[in-house]
Amino acid sequence: QVQLVESGGGLVQAGGSLRLSCAASGRTLSSYVMAWFRQAPGKERDFVATFRRYSGSPLYADSVKGRFTISRDDAKNTVYLQMNSLKFEDTAVYYCAARSQDGISYAYWGQGTQVTVSS
Repeated sequence: QVQLVESGGGLVQAGGSLRLSCAASGRTLSSYVMAWFRQAPGKERDFVATFRRYSGSPLYADSVKGRFTISRDDAKNTVYLQMNSLKFEDTAVYYCAARSQDGISYAYWGQGTQVTVSS
């Protein structure tokens, strides 16, 4: 199993930036498909970003494309989400998730980190 811990959330003004980190323990991240999700108050959890399975290239939700960047440092066993040009509607709890390479659903989740964007 892998344990995931997110950090880096906080309060930021619209137009600002934050970088979220997801530190993994228990297993190396290279064994998993990693992704970021978010859940705004009163809404369902939505996909934000991941790495494509075979190419490893990033894949983003349309709402964050061009503003957010997902990256990974396998040496540090950490995945990042750089968020630029933040908007009020980006306010949510952000979750890091992992699934096995052959898995369909994400079996492992972090506790989440709150991102609040003031307008």
